[in-house]
Amino acid sequence: MLLWASLLLFAPVCGQSAAAHKPVISVRPPWTTFFKGERVTLTCNGFQFYATEKTTWYQHYWREKLTVTPGNTLEVRESGLYRCQAQGSPQSNPVRLLFSSDSLILQVPYSVFEGDTLVLRCHRRRKEKLTAVKYTWNGKILSNFNESWDLLIPNASSNNNGNYQCFGYGDNNDVFRSNFKMIKIQELFPHPQLKATDSQPTEGNSVNLSCETQLPPERSDTLLHFIFFRDDRVILSDWSPSRELQLPAIWRENSGSYWCGAETVMGNIHKRSLSLQIRVQRIPVSGVLLETQPTGGQAVEGETLVLVCSVAEGTGYTTFSWHREDTQESLGRKTQRSPRAELELPAIRESHAGGYYCTADNSYGPVQSALLNITVREISGNRDGLVAAGATGGLLVALLLALALLFYCWRRRKSGVRFLGDETRLPPTPGPGDSSHSIYPAQVELQSLCVDVHPKEGDLMYSEIQTIRLGEEGEANTSRTLLEDKEVSVVYSEVKTQHPDNSAGEISSKDEESY
Repeated sequence: MLLWASLLLFAPVCGQSAAAHKPVISVRPPWTTFFKGERVTLTCNGFQFYATEKTTWYQHYWREKLTVTPGNTLEVRESGLYRCQAQGSPQSNPVRLLFSSDSLILQVPYSVFEGDTLVLRCHRRRKEKLTAVKYTWNGKILSNFNESWDLLIPNASSNNNGNYQCFGYGDNNDVFRSNFKMIKIQELFPHPQLKATDSQPTEGNSVNLSCETQLPPERSDTLLHFIFFRDDRVILSDWSPSRELQLPAIWRENSGSYWCGAETVMGNIHKRSLSLQIRVQRIPVSGVLLETQPTGGQAVEGETLVLVCSVAEGTGYTTFSWHREDTQESLGRKTQRSPRAELELPAIRESHAGGYYCTADNSYGPVQSALLNITVREISGNRDGLVAAGATGGLLVALLLALALLFYCWRRRKSGVRFLGDETRLPPTPGPGDSSHSIYPAQVELQSLCVDVHPKEGDLMYSEIQTIRLGEEGEANTSRTLLEDKEVSVVYSEVKTQHPDNSAGEISSKDEESY
């Protein structure tokens, strides 16, 4: 009896392909024990993929009986072991039905899975009423006398496995005892197994994880969620209906113990997989090369030079370091997850010329590049540009001075000042040994004079402005050369006045202004 009950209540967990094709028998009413004369309807489910119109039923009790039905249902009244088969499909798992002649029977469901509510029913023939019932589990009383005939065990688990029996009490204190029922709660899904496409991947490669488990054919429509962990601390994903997780790039620091979890949507059944060790392999650096931008190791003074250190092979975080050959000093250091790194040398000078090299290290020891000689080229037009800029500035100052003088004369004219005619006076002849370029490097021009109509003693009679100009022909070129050597531009202005008591017409430089 117990052996038949075990066959009845235990359904093996099938593979994914078998679960998709193997039929499943459902029982209505959902019990396995009935009184003789009652009718039970069996339905063969899960073969819609075969589009069959006929179902073959196998009944085995004392002998095997074959029945073919035009649909997928069969009505039975006899005890036995039942299986069904659609055209082209395997046979279903067996369902054992018992039609009893006892006065009291214990009815249990055909299949109970973990997380289900286990319902036990103590059933008496209709013509005989019970006043109370009680249930026992492995000889222990589960409930006292009460008016309910059903026993409900919510969220059933393997802890509820065992032998069950019920007792019924009649009006005349009659006691009825049912048969024993061995109940084994079936596993809804086994502990998941974590699988990886590569358990020893190379750094930078992708790895796919899959959390694999299977639902029984009877519960193939149950929804599950999955989650992935590393080292019991790092959550790689949140709960998701997908049983797969892709790691686009994995690194050596990601090595560790990986596992996954699966649970029902309601969260009442949760299971985790065993740990899977993943060891990420790192490739040592090799083929270290130092290059420059601009290429060729030639730099221009004052511009930026970029040193580029690269590796032909190597994974993970790499520490790059740049050095000068003569000083062995480190010019800079960078650590990054990249096969190349750059170091900028701004405003390079001639003193920066020399040999350079770089090193790369990704925890296996530094690897040095070959020596690269860098030359610095000087720009020839820099000094001429400075001189030209100085000359341009000097001319601008002279122009501003002339404009100021014209404005001054205009104001004096409005107030009654007359203008004398323009007169040009050559500079004095220099004495022996004196350089005309150092004293009067350019022509001295006598500008228009602003003189009062009625001059008074001490009034300005004429004005003289001397200006050094660059680029004059002849001797003026000597001054230009002198200025270029000094890299300066000079503008010289002198204002002289003649007093009335100076009959000789000599010029006194009492009021001089130099710019």
